[in-house]
Amino acid sequence: QVQLVESGGGLVQAGGSLRLSCAFSGGTFSNYAMGWFRQAPGKEREFVGSITRSGGRTYYATSVKGRFTVSRDNAKNTVYLQMNSLKPEDTAVYYCAAGPLSGGYASLYDNWGQGTQVTISS
Repeated sequence: QVQLVESGGGLVQAGGSLRLSCAFSGGTFSNYAMGWFRQAPGKEREFVGSITRSGGRTYYATSVKGRFTVSRDNAKNTVYLQMNSLKPEDTAVYYCAAGPLSGGYASLYDNWGQGTQVTISS
């Protein structure tokens, strides 16, 4: 069974940077598109960014475009979310997900990590 473990969350001041990692196991990593989602208290889970199986294309929510970067290292079975110019509104639990397509709908993803808390102070 596919397992995903996020790491790298924490408390950062506004304007700072943070890199999240998601370690994949239990399957063939290169067969999966990877996505990042986030959920703030009282809000629905929202799409952040995604990357295709090969890493050839990335997609982002407009709210993070230009600030966040999704990348993957298929040799390490790891996907990353580099977050720069962080804002208080980025505060949320961030989830890594694996699925057949790199779309923005959570229902497309079959496997999810436990989430990691990201808190941005002002």
